[in-house]
Amino acid sequence: KIISVLFVIFCVLSNTLTVVMQIDDLAEVDYSLSSLPAVFQPFIDLDLKGVVFPAGNYTDSPYMAASFRIPDQSDSMLYLAFSEYFFQTSSFAYYTAGAFNMTIAEETCSYFNINTEIFGSIIPEVAKYSVTPYPVMLKLMATEIPIISLEQDSFTVEMQGSMEVLAVLPDSTTQSLFTMNIAANTSISLNIFDQKLMGSLCLNRLQFSLAHSNVGFFEVLLLENILSYILQTEVIPSANAKLSKGFPLP
Repeated sequence: KIISVLFVIFCVLSNTLTVVMQIDDLAEVDYSLSSLPAVFQPFIDLDLKGVVFPAGNYTDSPYMAASFRIPDQSDSMLYLAFSEYFFQTSSFAYYTAGAFNMTIAEETCSYFNINTEIFGSIIPEVAKYSVTPYPVMLKLMATEIPIISLEQDSFTVEMQGSMEVLAVLPDSTTQSLFTMNIAANTSISLNIFDQKLMGSLCLNRLQFSLAHSNVGFFEVLLLENILSYILQTEVIPSANAKLSKGFPLP
């Protein structure tokens, strides 16, 4: 009788209840039921949508949700599983909202002042192009939707992007020096705390290539150390600060 009553309640809820929760200013998640609950003697199965979309803009995702099953276990009251689809729609939503775009300027750089003199000491072409040291601005942008691959307790993210290096002139205008293509492989470990799904980002691999240059051709290898350092000290901590806020769970 109890199971029958629960089944009726869940049937009503599945037809009337849409659970949309705000993640942050950029994204929301839909945890509404995607099908009728499956009620068994020892347990109840609930299928939730788990679709992340840009805040205020419920757009169709380019991904298809695949069905999956949770392994039979009985030593806890609740088991919660996330499919690759959940993280794929998260990637799409944040890419659409521009979350992977970032500007690093001299006044926001935490560890050192980035200027043309630093780049000129590594790349002679920059030194010839800019005799007077000018502050440098870095514009990072994701050029494709990051690719998610789910693993046990973590997932990897393959990102394609660009980094434009600009000199900030005395009149506050900018002059583009060069643009780099970036291919990054990262891992995000997952944990649940205080009813939130949280993550921690680790950079595994970076690859740079020269996309365009206004200062002539130069060997990209000369810049890899400094650009990797900037990403490790500025971009990764910023991403982890956002991941530490967590995704609200249903």
